[in-house]
Amino acid sequence: MGRNSKFPLSRCEVAAAVGVVASLGLGLAAVYFSMPSSDYSFLKLPRTLEDIQDLRDNLESYTSDYTIQVLVGYCIVYIFMQTFMIPGTIFMSLLAGALFGVVHGVALVVFAATAGASSCYFLSYLIGRPLVFLLWPDKLSFFQKQVARRREKLLNYMLFLRVTPTLPNTFINVASPIVDVPYHTFFLATIIGLIPAAYVTVRAGIAIGELRSVADLYDFQAIAALFFIGIVSVTPTLISRNQAVDNA
Repeated sequence: MGRNSKFPLSRCEVAAAVGVVASLGLGLAAVYFSMPSSDYSFLKLPRTLEDIQDLRDNLESYTSDYTIQVLVGYCIVYIFMQTFMIPGTIFMSLLAGALFGVVHGVALVVFAATAGASSCYFLSYLIGRPLVFLLWPDKLSFFQKQVARRREKLLNYMLFLRVTPTLPNTFINVASPIVDVPYHTFFLATIIGLIPAAYVTVRAGIAIGELRSVADLYDFQAIAALFFIGIVSVTPTLISRNQAVDNA
C-alpha cells in the first residue's frame, strides 16, 4: 500500500501503531476493573516530585493489598511512555523506589524500561524511518557512522551509550533499528546498561521527600560514576582498534 505524499506513514503502519496503543489500553482497563471500587482521581502521569509524593501516599495501601494489579499497571504505563517517547519515565523510576524499595524497584524499572525500549525498537522498525529522518537527521547521521565504525565491538559501544548521557535513550530506542543495530545487541545493552542509572533514581525515590528537584538526582559524583562505568564498557573497543592500527 503506497504512502500518502502528505503523510509519511502508510495505512498499515498507522494500524500497527494503533494496535499497540489499543493493546496497552486494554491492559490498563483490565487492571482498572480488577481493582476495588474507590476514588482514583489521584491517578495521573507524574510530572513533578509533588506528583510522586501524592501517588506514593495514595498507592501504598493498594501496593500491599493488590500487588499484582499495581505491578501490571505500572509496567503498562511505563512501557506505553517508552514506546511513544512520552517524557516522564524518570518520575516513574522514582515512584518505583518509593513503592517497592531498592532491590525490587531496580528490577521493576529495568524490566519495564527494557520492555518499553524493545517495543519502541520494533515499532520504529515498522514506522520509524520517516519520523527519525524528519526529527533528528544530523543526530541519526552521526549515530549511523559511529555504529558502522564499531560494528565488531558494537555491544560495548551500545553499553557506553546506555550508561552515559551521551545520546538520549529515547533517540537510541528509535534510531537503533534504522541504523541496523541487531536486536540481541540492543536488548543486552539495554538490560545491562540501564542498571546503574536505575539504581541511582530508584534509591532517590525512597527519600523522595528530601529531593528539591530532579537535578538533585545526578550530582557530579553520580555523573562521574556513570561515565567511569561507560568508559570501562567501551575500553575493549578502543584497545582492539589500537591493536588493529599497530598491526596494519
